[in-house]
Amino acid sequence: MSATMLPIPTDAGDLPGLLWLPENLEEPVPGLVVLQEIFGLSEYMQQRCADLAALGYAVLAPQLFARLDPPLVGLEDWDDFDSWLTEGVTLTGQLPWERAEADAIAAMGALRAHGAVDSEQVGLLGFCYGGGLAFAAAASAADEQRPPSVLVSYYGSALPTLLHRAPLVGAPSLHHFGTADAFIPAEQVEQIREAVTAGGTREQVRFELHEGAGHAFDNPHPGLHHADAAEAAWQRTVGFLAENLPSRA
Repeated sequence: MSATMLPIPTDAGDLPGLLWLPENLEEPVPGLVVLQEIFGLSEYMQQRCADLAALGYAVLAPQLFARLDPPLVGLEDWDDFDSWLTEGVTLTGQLPWERAEADAIAAMGALRAHGAVDSEQVGLLGFCYGGGLAFAAAASAADEQRPPSVLVSYYGSALPTLLHRAPLVGAPSLHHFGTADAFIPAEQVEQIREAVTAGGTREQVRFELHEGAGHAFDNPHPGLHHADAAEAAWQRTVGFLAENLPSRA
């Protein structure tokens, strides 16, 4: 399933985005904004977007690294794992967080305005860097009274610094973490669980721990991938979306 370009209007000019639409589209469908990991809109990220479109969603992925100089779509050369990882961290460090958050919210607006999308049914889904960014955007959008319909966050790396905003995120949400995450220690994962679930009292929040999985376990790189966790998390994500943002597929 191929994507088309969709300009995303923002207060800093149009930002390029990639849009996937379900096949045989006959009426407006729910939408998802997908926010990238630190490696940008890599082939892996684009495949996940296509997977979601195959489930019946309109999927928009903003090219956040288009703000950089030079602009980038995604990092694909991972032969030298350490250099690849360092470059990803460096690139995200060059992108102001507030700018990326504003772009994520603008992407929600652009998707809501698309004629193929049910404007009342638009959610956020992010991986790693994008998992934290999706959480922050959900909080800001709720504060502006345009909250997402759902939130799915895969090992949101910025979440430990965002927990004071947890009360603002009222949408049904799903959080995935691995028990062997070297970037987010188990103690912090439990702090995240406590904050986002309000001590287990928020029934609309699901928190999934995947045994033995490290950070970025859904990424196919051999140094990151955990096949069992990736499959289990994806199936739970599909089920969560079917329950809380049902498509017409």
